[in-house]
Amino acid sequence: MVERVTEIIPNEYAKGIKNVSVNEPYFAGHFPEMPVMPGVLIIESLAQLCSLVIEPNDDSYADPDTVYVLLKADGFKFVKAVVPGDTLTLEAKVLLASSGLYKFSVKASVDGQLRAKGELAFTAAKKAQLYS
Repeated sequence: MVERVTEIIPNEYAKGIKNVSVNEPYFAGHFPEMPVMPGVLIIESLAQLCSLVIEPNDDSYADPDTVYVLLKADGFKFVKAVVPGDTLTLEAKVLLASSGLYKFSVKASVDGQLRAKGELAFTAAKKAQLYS
């Protein structure tokens, strides 16, 4: 859901954009005659940006059997609706990177005005644990 990354510093920070189009399928029912981007999809967009920042220094990243998964979304506040035609600016800043655990401060804005903010945490997991 991230259409372009405009800045990235591995293990530290990233900034990107998501162009919000009325053609996206979720607008058909959320809400009829008053389309609003669901908050969970704003969080997903931010989580995808975070995933691009993660570059572990240990062997877990090189291990094809290990993936980083969203562990927790915390303290989210949705300040104003995101609607078709908006260009959502996404930002993710690492707060913690340690032993397969990453915590980010994230925010989404439109034209410099805050739309959502919160924290996201990710953990390393073996694929076999996820699909057993």
